Amino acid sequence: MFPVPLETYALYCATMAVFAVTPGPANLFAIATGMQRGPQAGLIGVVGMNLATLVWFVAAGVGLFALIKAAPQAFHWLALASAVYIAWLGAQSLWAGIADRIKPLDAAKPGAAGRALADGFLVQIANPKAVIFFTAVLPPFLSSDRAIAPQLAAFAAATIIADGIAMSAYALAGGALTARFTQAGFRRAFAILVGLLLLGSAALVASRA
Repeated sequence: MFPVPLETYALYCATMAVFAVTPGPANLFAIATGMQRGPQAGLIGVVGMNLATLVWFVAAGVGLFALIKAAPQAFHWLALASAVYIAWLGAQSLWAGIADRIKPLDAAKPGAAGRALADGFLVQIANPKAVIFFTAVLPPFLSSDRAIAPQLAAFAAATIIADGIAMSAYALAGGALTARFTQAGFRRAFAILVGLLLLGSAALVASRA
């Protein structure tokens, strides 16, 4: 027996699809990573973000979101931490573009994949969009008459599939431009653009904190 009523699950999947394709810190990070480090690093960053999503589901299972609701300042500081981190990534990209420090083979440097994984995890674990989703959007789909763990597992599968497809599309779109990174002018212009986009995303996150 499926742990969630099929009509409820269909509605959740439709809602999740909208959330997944909406531009936000995670999707901006995916396209920025794919653009600057190549499609492989972009996809590794997507893995990092989905690992963070799993952490959020585990947290939902043990009731940590009740703590966030009981202590709104926890959400406030988490959102601010996310804004600072995204701004730091944006400032790095902006400065690299201005100083022409983005290298065509940056994705091949030792440790680049690990950095993409860690950066993706940190961006998503402190993503206010994720906090809002798990505290406001997910709970109405859960039924108190059914075991919570199987429901969360079903919703997690749908979330990771939708997020994985959308984030990977953003990462590959960015990665498709890496061939142009042999051109110094293109490299600098896009690094600056990515930096400005991430700084704008950070400002948006901070304004909602």
